[in-house]
Amino acid sequence: MVKIYTKKGDDGTTGLWYGGRVEKSDPRTDAYGTLDEACSELGVARSLCGPGQSELAADILALQNELFVAGAELATAPEAAERLEDGISRITAGMTDALDHEIDRYMAQVELPPQFVIPGGNRLSAHLDVARTTIRRAERKVVRIQLAGELASEEILRFLNRASDLCFAFARFADVEHPDLFEGRRKSR
Repeated sequence: MVKIYTKKGDDGTTGLWYGGRVEKSDPRTDAYGTLDEACSELGVARSLCGPGQSELAADILALQNELFVAGAELATAPEAAERLEDGISRITAGMTDALDHEIDRYMAQVELPPQFVIPGGNRLSAHLDVARTTIRRAERKVVRIQLAGELASEEILRFLNRASDLCFAFARFADVEHPDLFEGRRKSR
């Protein structure tokens, strides 16, 4: 049997990649933990994809993998950043630029209403919107790390901004089957 516990974190600290320990409440830990939440929510969304949504499921899985790359980068102290590998443990500009293409591809297939979109068109789109807002929360946490001078590369901020936009595009694409729920706003009396 493989044991999944080490007991090293029983004191409220956690280890960073390439060494060092920080409090579990550290902004860096909070940021990559929030990305883990988003990745889990994307997993729920992916599990809701039907047989005709295999491409969407594959694209969600690709984003999950990239969020793990972002998490690995955040789990590394800035002084060890030179040890990170592009696309494996460090976000690259190419990864961010590829998200632009995916966003455009999905948004070309939907028509947005002229007002705000209220989440909840269906279960799949609702979970994608939760993932979107969770990534936005992670992005805000990464900004705090940046402002503290503890961010090795600002590319991760661009990436997270686009990743949340991609979740929006995924959610609107998932809403297309339910256009009557797409507007999601109360009618005036």
